[in-house]
Amino acid sequence: MLGWLRQLLPLRTPAPSPAVAQALRLIRARYDAATTNDENRRHWANADNLSANAANSPDVRRLLRNRARYEVANNSYARGIVLTLANDAIGTGPRLQMLTENAEANRRIEQEWMTWSRAVGLPEKLRTLRMARASDGEGFATLITNPALPTRVQLDLTLIEADQVTTPDLLGVEPNAIDGIVFDRFGNPLEYHVLKQHPGDPTGTLYGESVRVPARNVIHYFRRDRAGQGRGIPDITSALPLFAHLRRYTLAVITAAEIAALPGGVLYTDAPANGEAESVEPMDLIELERGMLMTMPGGWKMNQMEAQFPTTTYGEFKREILNEIARCLNMPFAISAGNSSGYNYASGRLDHQMYFKAIRVEQAHLETVVLDRILAAWLDEAVLIPGLLPVDGDGRSSAQRWTTPRAAPGAGSRAGSWHTWFFDGHEHVDPLKESSAQALRLANHTTTDADEYARRGLDWETQLRQRAKELDLMSQLGLPLPGVSLDQQHEESDAETADEAETAA
Repeated sequence: MLGWLRQLLPLRTPAPSPAVAQALRLIRARYDAATTNDENRRHWANADNLSANAANSPDVRRLLRNRARYEVANNSYARGIVLTLANDAIGTGPRLQMLTENAEANRRIEQEWMTWSRAVGLPEKLRTLRMARASDGEGFATLITNPALPTRVQLDLTLIEADQVTTPDLLGVEPNAIDGIVFDRFGNPLEYHVLKQHPGDPTGTLYGESVRVPARNVIHYFRRDRAGQGRGIPDITSALPLFAHLRRYTLAVITAAEIAALPGGVLYTDAPANGEAESVEPMDLIELERGMLMTMPGGWKMNQMEAQFPTTTYGEFKREILNEIARCLNMPFAISAGNSSGYNYASGRLDHQMYFKAIRVEQAHLETVVLDRILAAWLDEAVLIPGLLPVDGDGRSSAQRWTTPRAAPGAGSRAGSWHTWFFDGHEHVDPLKESSAQALRLANHTTTDADEYARRGLDWETQLRQRAKELDLMSQLGLPLPGVSLDQQHEESDAETADEAETAA
């Protein structure tokens, strides 16, 4: 009835005002990704709005750690990717260069630091920390005193697995604390709760006795992906399902190949039910020998099982899934797979540039969070040892002014440019082109020797002093100098000898 009246007497609604029209447009605005329907409901079923610490709860982190460790221990690709990442980020270990005005103090500190780092095995411990961040999500180290060290500085690092950093009684934790870490109101860590024994030890328990370690003695190395995040998750978290797919597909291909190669089959008969055929036990198994013929029961035939062997898609599948796995680590396919057969010069160099940039970012983070903290603690102890470091005219060690005031944990370098760190350089894919470009940059004054040596992880002062010694020895032995022919060198030597004789006369 009302519809008939509307058709008979159409009503005209007034046009909405511009403000109302704008509001209606805002209300009607929508995104496809914000729409929930039958197609995407299951895909985003696990999406939540938890905070970083709530999402990374102790149970979630424990489960991710266990699965990541399992893949690294049993998957050769996962193992190789983690090892390569640690070797490229740490290499043979960082080298310290002091940049103060006191050259003698710089040399003494660098020598003592190098001796100490070798004694404690610092490069190996740093590589273990990097591997722990990839598979465990975070690495912990405590600064302790080790009287067994052969160096005068007794500082040492003890690595701790993430399982041990936990609060046994989660119900009694302060509001400004998460599992294993207590913070102040500014978000700075105050203390860490460390179990005396690993929960996985035969003599350990899940909630054993713990000790409270001050934050100044603990190094916590992890990647903070979200604001307010206090604990880390494995770097390979997003790739864990892909590692499982890779192993399952590989096993399936191997099984298909074995079925195709072995004489497996099924017995069948064309005789009707209760027909003329010898009786055979249902689901019975017959062992077949390779290279042998055998007879079948009367009325029965054998049909070999056909296996569809995916020879054309197996290599392509592995390449694509490895490429996706390595993407979460900013690692190109050539490095993750250890195979550059499909690369040309341009594509290989472009991929390596992206990877090496990511490595430099990680090294800068490592310097701030780990190395500067260790150096500060090392200097705090070194200045207390008489005769270890040079002494200025006022009787103070040259390092004493750098160790005060004490910086907060994780604050990094306490003086802007009094030291720097060098890591191993990366070899160029074409050394000839790189050397030509280097010579051109030096000739155009667009770079310095310090920058060029730093690209290779070398100290420019040490290298130039060594080069001066080599050139001096080559000149004494009469060897041709680089860039100078032997005849020209003899002419210059004779001219110098004649000038000296004339001057003496």
